[in-house]
Amino acid sequence: MSPILLLGAVLQIACAVHAIRTGRPMYWLFLLLIGSYIAVVIYVIAEVVPEMRNSAGARRIVRNARDTIDPERRSRDASARLELADTADNRRRLAEERLERGDFAAAEAQYKGALQGLYRTDPHLMLGLARAQFGQGHAREARDTLDALIAANPDFRSSEGHLLYARALEAMGDLPAALHEYEALAPGYPGEEGRARHAQLLQRDGQHDKAQEVFADILRRSRLAPAYYQRDQREWIDLAKRESRS
Repeated sequence: MSPILLLGAVLQIACAVHAIRTGRPMYWLFLLLIGSYIAVVIYVIAEVVPEMRNSAGARRIVRNARDTIDPERRSRDASARLELADTADNRRRLAEERLERGDFAAAEAQYKGALQGLYRTDPHLMLGLARAQFGQGHAREARDTLDALIAANPDFRSSEGHLLYARALEAMGDLPAALHEYEALAPGYPGEEGRARHAQLLQRDGQHDKAQEVFADILRRSRLAPAYYQRDQREWIDLAKRESRS
């Protein structure tokens, strides 16, 4: 078999395996079987590319590749914008960059610098500040910042902020309050982290049967979820598999 035909066969098989594993309609298998390179190209454009655009994991891979080539690129850009114009938005951009790099103290300083004047109670900036405080192990400060956020912005809703609030209470040792928050946020949380952390805390609190129910729910949900969701939530799904008795 010529190298071109061999490559075509390999690509057909790879796409067919992807179609089966991700539950694509069976007509794709027929098209891939008879269509060779043309079918492969159509399949990738119609099924694989949209999935990658919807996948946080794929976007993360692209971003990580860029950062590997030039690890200081985003930091330079954010710093340059701030030097050009010291605005709350530019401070936020630099703070977010510092958060992603794990430089929580620098992120806290930028968020505090942005929380001035008209922006002194901006909920997104306050949430970022709480994240930076929690990242440094300052759970009580993070909780206080989130309390102030809620008081100043009673209509603001954030699943990320709700999870952070529960984690801050847990880190402070207030398990009953943390359990209450986890129980409130877990059903609607857009991912499995909220449910997984809730189950872990239930175990820590000695409520093993309830923890097992939550782990089972994570596994049940993951089996029904699209492939990209399963990949994005792999850490928490694997945790549920390890902790589940069934």
